[in-house]
Amino acid sequence: MSVYEKLKALNIDLPAVASPAAAYVMYVQTGNTVFISGHIAKKDGKPWVGQLGKNMGTDEGKQAARAVAVDLIATLQAACGGDLNRVKRIVKVMSLVNSTADFTEQHLVTNGASELFGEVFGEQGRHARSAFGVAQIPLGACVEIELIAEVA
Repeated sequence: MSVYEKLKALNIDLPAVASPAAAYVMYVQTGNTVFISGHIAKKDGKPWVGQLGKNMGTDEGKQAARAVAVDLIATLQAACGGDLNRVKRIVKVMSLVNSTADFTEQHLVTNGASELFGEVFGEQGRHARSAFGVAQIPLGACVEIELIAEVA
């Protein structure tokens, strides 16, 4: 099953690629490696605001991370000239989770993105990963994730 067939089976329509919110670009390619800038969680087109351990639980955070992954896939598609079948591997994911000092389930929140990459890209979606708890994320978003991928 192709990447696009998997997206369709998951009822995922890729959104338009977001524009940078500051002085950076959405992705940079060097050789066969694509570095995708951090994307914040959005709900209904607006920042998905919240802090894990304060006014959000792990399950909602996981949904937010999955939403970020959809946006990252859209940007990755742009980086691949419109063809996600060029993705050879999701190499690394770094997740920042807006959380209280005593919240310790950042890794479970980040699974929302990691699991989607596995569903969409199969074995090539398995990746190295870091998940951090941070005091704040731009615009008060609950999750921000960046991605490194290898492309053909």
